Amino acid sequence: MSLVGIHGVSLRYGDRQVISRVSLQIETGEFFVIIGPNGAGKTTLLKALSGLHPLIEGDIQIRQRPIGDYTKKELARTLALVPQQVNADFPFTVAETVLMGRYPHLGLLAVEGKRDLELAEQAMEFTEVIHLAGRRLGQLSGGERQRVIIARAICQQSEILLLDEPTAFLDPAHQLRIMDLMERLRLREKITIVMVSHDLNLASTYADRLLLLKDGTVENIGTPREVLTREQLTKSYGCTLLVDENPLLGTPRVSLVSEKVAATISKDSGEL
Repeated sequence: MSLVGIHGVSLRYGDRQVISRVSLQIETGEFFVIIGPNGAGKTTLLKALSGLHPLIEGDIQIRQRPIGDYTKKELARTLALVPQQVNADFPFTVAETVLMGRYPHLGLLAVEGKRDLELAEQAMEFTEVIHLAGRRLGQLSGGERQRVIIARAICQQSEILLLDEPTAFLDPAHQLRIMDLMERLRLREKITIVMVSHDLNLASTYADRLLLLKDGTVENIGTPREVLTREQLTKSYGCTLLVDENPLLGTPRVSLVSEKVAATISKDSGEL
């Protein structure tokens, strides 16, 4: 039995349909990455999975139960969303922000107990932000803020973690820290990760499976080797891309090819 089932889902922004009859399954413990060009509908699909975007057609189920049947607290105990950007003016300290992840588990009085405080501390330690506990989000770098929001999601103790471009606007070192953190979390807590990403090489390195969207429809679903082919990516992205093998991992490695480089290669070798 799949953990998540998306069945014939269509989504709309105003009068514009952005997702058209998408169907897929996500398994328990899977690192599932959604890729595709701008405007493909990646973030919209992630929002629908989190219950934040209404469906115009189809059904989304978690453990064979429609997400519309979940209460807000039940859904928050089931999945946690990490948005692409966090407002730096958020007027709370790191510790207060992380502790907000306990809200779905609190009683009527919404008062945190000893166990809630312990879980918040553990989440901050795991994401290496415990030393920032007393600082406000506006005093942190982009990478630090992202780790704080991930700590909040960890503190939520949900079985599914949804991430919208968690490495956007971060330098390579911080990108790797975030992705390695996600992989450690998946292995330690046995959670399922669904992530939107524009970075094809990060997706190739970490994903068990990829969903490639274009114009709101499914272009391909499969392992990185099955999806990240030169033919498939050139068709979907509309530009020349080189796909070879990562010499360290053996996974597909994607390189951009400019018109100048493509012309040179074509002239020298007759390829591209």
